[in-house]
Amino acid sequence: MPLVSTKEMFRQAYDGGFAIGAFNVNNMEIIQGIIEACTEDKAPLILQISKGARQYADIRYLRKLIEAALEASGDLPIVMHCDHGDSFELCKQCVDDGYTSVMIDASHLPFEENIALTRRVVEYAHDHGVAVEAELGKLAGEEEHVKVSERDAVYTNPAQAAEFVAKSGCDSLAVAIGTSHGAYKFSTGNPKLNFERLAAIQENIPGVPLVLHGASSVPPDLVEMNVKYGGKMKGAQGVPEEMMAKAAREYGICKINIDTDLRLAMTASIRKVFVEKPEEFDPRKYLGPARDAIKKVVKRKLVMLNCQNKADAVMGAVTA
Repeated sequence: MPLVSTKEMFRQAYDGGFAIGAFNVNNMEIIQGIIEACTEDKAPLILQISKGARQYADIRYLRKLIEAALEASGDLPIVMHCDHGDSFELCKQCVDDGYTSVMIDASHLPFEENIALTRRVVEYAHDHGVAVEAELGKLAGEEEHVKVSERDAVYTNPAQAAEFVAKSGCDSLAVAIGTSHGAYKFSTGNPKLNFERLAAIQENIPGVPLVLHGASSVPPDLVEMNVKYGGKMKGAQGVPEEMMAKAAREYGICKINIDTDLRLAMTASIRKVFVEKPEEFDPRKYLGPARDAIKKVVKRKLVMLNCQNKADAVMGAVTA
């Protein structure tokens, strides 16, 4: 099955009250864990590659791993997506590399400049049949090259959303409603998302697929496991999964990014092996359990996203 676009995938998600999991990938074991979970649960998915992942693994290796995933998953609808592209040049390279979706994150720029850069990416990507995600508003937190302080974070302005989408031509919009990147969200208080703002955004741009970044839940059991086996994660806290489920089912969120929770699961599993079996040096003996841990977390997220058993409907729409 070839890679697919997000356009019909998101239409099905928007109308069906579910979201697509966008899982960040960096190596073979992460991809295998994701694919095994989604294949068993018949869930459409997005494999997304960040700028950092391209630099770490070399896009040639990641692309071949994704090609192997396509063979292993049968008819599962899969998107290859650029996460947080920060320049026209990077997004263009991703399009040329065979991605079926790219994100241009110009949210750090003034409103009109954000529109202009997004429009430039849209024009090139659409000429090549590639969908474009943009961002309006800035999330707090730090993840790879994305770093925004709480003071500098800005919620998405619902009144600007319609103008931004119309002028930029983007296919989906990442919004800021209180989520943040990394494992240390809500350091100043209890988790809280601004659903009133999200409702206003959806009302102003009805039918436009919305995206949430910084939505990892940082499960306490994974934090505790990391700490138990030598990690230091004081103050780690994420977005409760019930909040993410509500956003997907009721507010037009069609894509939810998941990265931190995969890292937590993988690292905790590897730490456990090293502590319990310090004599172990065979990578297969600690990367194998790490792959299983990734799979377990992905299955948990598919329930949250309400996207189990949605693959056939999405595939039918994509191939219609």
